[in-house]
Amino acid sequence: MGRGPLHTTLELDGLDGGCIAEARDRAEWFLTRLQAAHGVPVTARTMHLTRLVVSELVTNACKYAPGPVLLRVGITGGAVEVEVWDSGPVLPLARAADPGRVGQHGLEIVMAVVQGFEARREPVGKCVTARIALWDDPVGGLTDPASH
Repeated sequence: MGRGPLHTTLELDGLDGGCIAEARDRAEWFLTRLQAAHGVPVTARTMHLTRLVVSELVTNACKYAPGPVLLRVGITGGAVEVEVWDSGPVLPLARAADPGRVGQHGLEIVMAVVQGFEARREPVGKCVTARIALWDDPVGGLTDPASH
């Protein structure tokens, strides 16, 4: 891959729903730029899932934590890594599946589509990290397409 950062960071005020759209757009811009500038193959599925994960994680940060939100989207190995930091100290927990529940399914959705998930406390707030396969892999592992 060529030179340049293989990540982007976006500071959000976390005060309104507009920051969620801004976060999704930044993630899409980054992956599109990665394809053009570095030749990294990003499938339509990966693009869609990244936008979905960013939307859900930033929505939770804006809804449950006061103040600013920091989004970082990068490439780590064979995955798109989405990190969302917020000032709230409470770690997110996926609720038990309940088809009758209206709303609060965001973390369930994220957990269903990612290959890795971590939530950790920081000195201030918390950081939630999700990893999405960069390449479509019907077997389910994260492999480099060059190795096939």
